[in-house]
Amino acid sequence: MKQPRLAWAVTGSGHYIEECIEFLLTLDQVDLYLSQAGEEVLKMYAIDLNMLKQKMPVYRDKAASAPPVGLFYTGHYHTFVMAPTTSNTIAKCVLGIADSLVTNLYSQAGKCRVPSIVYPCDIAPEMETTAPKNKKVMVYPRKIDLKGTDKIRQFEYTDVVESVDELITSVNQRLASL
Repeated sequence: MKQPRLAWAVTGSGHYIEECIEFLLTLDQVDLYLSQAGEEVLKMYAIDLNMLKQKMPVYRDKAASAPPVGLFYTGHYHTFVMAPTTSNTIAKCVLGIADSLVTNLYSQAGKCRVPSIVYPCDIAPEMETTAPKNKKVMVYPRKIDLKGTDKIRQFEYTDVVESVDELITSVNQRLASL
């Protein structure tokens, strides 16, 4: 069997997406998964999907049953990363809804006891984020979005990070532990 890989999913959040992708591109043995909204956000932030495809396998949300999730059952992945992650994806994961590629990946990772590292876009009542064209903006997540982030922190095999620096540290610690 080949050496297990890291699965990384991008949802429709632009919250420090450029920094997340920049870090992702430093990693080896990684597969990228894109939600439909994630694909749209990459375009909004002028991140070249073709360049990503040259560096790693890219799976897109195009099939109803999300066939690639079966790779968790074969030991193909040692870790699942969702970064950045929308409040919509967090809410679905917290409720156990696995109706898209990314929510299904999170569900199957948990069922296979594969650790997940999650970087939610809504982590504080008031926060700065980056809009397209590198414009800094303030956002004010709703209480329900913050509640979802708090709930996913309690899930087994899930590490929630609150910044790109924490994401980098958590992923590097996980890789070092293998």
